Amino acid sequence: MSHFKLRLYITGRTSQSQRAIDNLRRICEGEFPGLYEVEVIDVLEHPALAEREKILATPTLVKRLPEPVRKIIGDLSDRERVLIGLDLEHLDRGMHP
Repeated sequence: MSHFKLRLYITGRTSQSQRAIDNLRRICEGEFPGLYEVEVIDVLEHPALAEREKILATPTLVKRLPEPVRKIIGDLSDRERVLIGLDLEHLDRGMHP
C-alpha cells in the first residue's frame, strides 16, 4: 500500500483547528496506521506556503501523495466525506490487508 503525505493548513491554535487535527489523526490511525505523514501548517506563521498552495480557507487538508493532489476544506469530522474527498474511499478498512 502507498504511503500518504498529507498537509493540514490551519489558522492559529483555535478549537476548530484542534478539532481538524484530532479528526485527521483519528481517521489516519483508524484507516492507514503507519502509512501516513501529516504536516500541520499554520497559515499565520507561514503565509507564503498557503499562498503557493492556493489555500483560501482553513482548515484545509491537502493530499500530496499519492497523486493526484486533492483538497478538502472543513474540520474533517465526517470520515466518509474525507475519504471520498481525498479519493481514498477505495482503501476503506475492509479493502486492505
